[in-house]
Amino acid sequence: MPNPALPPWTRRLAADVALYVAIGVVMAFLGPFGSSQQPLAERFVYWFICMVGGGLIGTAIDEPLRRRVGHFWLRVGLASVLMTPFVTVLVGFTNHVLSQMRLGPENIAEPWFQVFILSFATMTFRQLAWAQTVSAEASPEAPGDPLAAFRRRLSAKRREAALIAVEAEDHYLRVHTDAGEELITARFGDALSELAQAPGFRTHRSWWVAADAIDEVKWLRGRGEARLKSGLVVPVSRSNAAALKAAGWF
Repeated sequence: MPNPALPPWTRRLAADVALYVAIGVVMAFLGPFGSSQQPLAERFVYWFICMVGGGLIGTAIDEPLRRRVGHFWLRVGLASVLMTPFVTVLVGFTNHVLSQMRLGPENIAEPWFQVFILSFATMTFRQLAWAQTVSAEASPEAPGDPLAAFRRRLSAKRREAALIAVEAEDHYLRVHTDAGEELITARFGDALSELAQAPGFRTHRSWWVAADAIDEVKWLRGRGEARLKSGLVVPVSRSNAAALKAAGWF
């Protein structure tokens, strides 16, 4: 049987290592920062250690930032600043092992500025490479928005907003979004049909709630309620509780 595909994080790590090796090859041939005085074979070893080791340090620091910092240059700058002390120490120990440089705070810290410049350039290349990969993966053939049909019922102001819940009120629907509420003319049954493929739950005969809008669900004495992240409290009927229970909400 063929081996299963590698998980995404291993493919991403392998791509990072390949990038750092490529940069190391270029640096070995160029021989910057005085390394040109060493034989080519020694330069390869030196730059492979510095670029792959330093790059992996940058990757370890940049990954948590990726989930918190969206701005491109701010993320590059923060990653470069945070990784510089660790990479500087790595470079110092590499110089000690390969060039017999005496270890000491001053000797280790001396190339910090060059390390920062190279770290900044490497993290920039890495982010650009991954940005292009993400753009290439976002093909037109990707699955469409399961909320698209329902969104067309909303005004332009709320059409792109995050959907929180839909509440039936006689012949109207009150649509709750993170951009506010909107009252539209539609049947609840039609709305449920349009939301059938969207991640969410019908919690009551007159309520539908988006799955990622739920904060907690409580069930007590045959009655339930779902508290949403927006602060809205939605009733949960006995007949509609099974799906929420199966999803592990209570």
